[in-house]
Amino acid sequence: MDGNDHDAVTITDGEAVAAAAETAIEQCLGVGADEGCVVVTDDKREPIGEALHRAALEATEDAAIVRYPPGPQHGAEPPEPVAAALRGADVFLAPTTKSLSHTRARSEATEGGARGATLPGITEEVFTVGLDADYGTIEAECAAMAERVEGAEEIRITSPQGTDITVRPGDRPWMRDTGVVRDPGSFSNLPAGEVFVSPESADGRYVVDGTIGPHGLLEAGETVAFEVEEGVVTSVSDPDVRSDIEAAAEEVGRDAYNLAELGIGTNIGVADLVGSVLLDEKAGGTVHIAVGDDAGIGGDTDAPIHMDGILREPTVLVDGEAIELPTAGGG
Repeated sequence: MDGNDHDAVTITDGEAVAAAAETAIEQCLGVGADEGCVVVTDDKREPIGEALHRAALEATEDAAIVRYPPGPQHGAEPPEPVAAALRGADVFLAPTTKSLSHTRARSEATEGGARGATLPGITEEVFTVGLDADYGTIEAECAAMAERVEGAEEIRITSPQGTDITVRPGDRPWMRDTGVVRDPGSFSNLPAGEVFVSPESADGRYVVDGTIGPHGLLEAGETVAFEVEEGVVTSVSDPDVRSDIEAAAEEVGRDAYNLAELGIGTNIGVADLVGSVLLDEKAGGTVHIAVGDDAGIGGDTDAPIHMDGILREPTVLVDGEAIELPTAGGG
């Protein structure tokens, strides 16, 4: 559950962006007239933030927008006034360059009863494509996938690119990112569509062939391989990816190498990867695995990085039995 690294956003289709913002405010978050809503954004995502703020003002008079400079990396804490705005809202939306999903600021806000959605690395393309969806169908796909994986002792992922990793969820809960955020304390990415867990341990190798920061969408045949032992990443094949993790490790040490998440995409409306982790990790038929912070998703590791990598052609075995994954145009 995370974001991507696109550096700029240009609004060229105002009507499509306005319609997407309306979907977020009305269908996904159901903002009420008696609720306080805050939109947290930064200098590079401000046009989308403004669109969401305008849509929020149609639902409630108590809507505000807060801007701050983009954070240094995904999972970095925002300034305290931004954290305070999140805590003080009934509903929040966070279209930001760097992800706030895995931050204390976000988790403290939801633990306090606020509900909300983060939109990390959001672009016009991702916003309009990802919000042009039937979130009732996405919610149903999440429920079906959760039934297949909940209670499993082991989840093994393989792929033609060389992935063979086994994760053990232990007692940690599987979570559903449905995009329907109506209950106090509930939280989702937007666009949405995944079922995910922060495993207690994992061993093996996973090979990313889809989207990963800092690269974005990998070229055909390009991969990034990670070796994992006892829930810790021990080797990364790509020097740029390795450098990002090493930078986080300078702050928190070994925790930066934590195997943080296994996620299964359930959005059958996403047919192609576009280079945005936020959208691509939701694509039906894909799996994503993340390194770093998992404190906001059922784990116990607090790190200033959460790096997702997407596998295009995974096979998922639940306690030894292969399961069917949802795919675009199907179920």
